[in-house]
Amino acid sequence: MNKQLGVTLIELMVAVAIVGILAAVAVPSYQAHIVRSNRTAASACLAEYAQFMERNYTSNMSYNPAGFTMPTLQCRNDVARRYTLGIANLAARTYRLTATPTSLQNDPDCGVLTLDQAGAKGANGGFAAADIQKCW
Repeated sequence: MNKQLGVTLIELMVAVAIVGILAAVAVPSYQAHIVRSNRTAASACLAEYAQFMERNYTSNMSYNPAGFTMPTLQCRNDVARRYTLGIANLAARTYRLTATPTSLQNDPDCGVLTLDQAGAKGANGGFAAADIQKCW
């Protein structure tokens, strides 16, 4: 009586099916995690720029003194592939920082993140509490 050793085709197909099911569950979860972690990095960068703006206001009594330029902070380089950072409504007493997602950051849940001089956070072009809780 000869005993055969090895893996049958059925056993191999079952193993491939199990790996396929695990991949189908794991890949979307991983992609969602990447989107959330990049969003967190962008919101932290907005907070860092807001701190710069407040230091600038403390020194000059204006958010927009003569010769003012936004510095290139390290966080801007870190999120540059996924978000475009900008400043709007820059005046003596107001500003609004924005983080606009690029095509690599497919984030339909939150869209553009904003932060202004009063510390008001926004997402999806508004200031809805549900969006802020989810996105910030």
